[in-house]
Amino acid sequence: MKKVIGLPLIMGLVMLLAACGTAPAVEATTTENVTSQGNEPMSTGMGMGGNMMARHHATIPEAYAGLSNPVPADEASLARGAEIFAAHCATCHGDGGMGDGPTADSLDPAPAAIAHTSQMLGDDYQIWRISEGGAMEPFNSSMIAWKTILDEPSRWDVINYIQALGRGEVTPGQQMGGAAIDPAVQAANQAQMLANGIEQGVITEEEAAVFAAAHEKVDGLMVQMRADGASGSMDDMMADILAVLVSSGELTQEQADIFLSVHDRLGEAGLMQ
Repeated sequence: MKKVIGLPLIMGLVMLLAACGTAPAVEATTTENVTSQGNEPMSTGMGMGGNMMARHHATIPEAYAGLSNPVPADEASLARGAEIFAAHCATCHGDGGMGDGPTADSLDPAPAAIAHTSQMLGDDYQIWRISEGGAMEPFNSSMIAWKTILDEPSRWDVINYIQALGRGEVTPGQQMGGAAIDPAVQAANQAQMLANGIEQGVITEEEAAVFAAAHEKVDGLMVQMRADGASGSMDDMMADILAVLVSSGELTQEQADIFLSVHDRLGEAGLMQ
């Protein structure tokens, strides 16, 4: 059963968080049972477009590399994280953490779909991005350095809450509006991304089919490894995951190579979600 976290009313000026770019628009059901446009960027604190690959593969600073969340994701932490998220994050990232809050359209790069990306990125990456903000290369976003506002336990609380949003373990509040994470929407966004890649001549139909089949396996194993406490860069994680899938026979080496090639070409073309 999903936990329902009640969010307080927002008072005062809500600080801006901005990070990531917008993917092809796909209709999604919001927490208020109305439709909005689904955003599906790749990772927390990064944008889409020509600089997406640099943001995606940014090196985690030594001060943060390898950190894991010391705060248990219990009911008390999720309640604290929900309150922080409502006060500081939802106006840009949306109640469901999908990058579609009421100020999102005015931001460039647009806010990240952090509920989704929290499942793919390590605790170390997330605490780095939240703590240091986006006023640096290659991010160049409006996200402030939250370490100047929130103490470290509070930052870990909000990470717990964002990750719970991404797993569907909490029901988003209905303060700012925006879509909850929806696997059907994500699948539709991925299909549109691949269709765009084919149309633009970036990839072939055959490569798109291999990528789509491999993507579910890669994502599933990445989420499992992150949940088990794996940290490190996306590059390191991807290499390890593909090696495991090839070793287990779930992918051939050729399929793994095609997956990586398609991933890189879509990123370089500004199409990656």
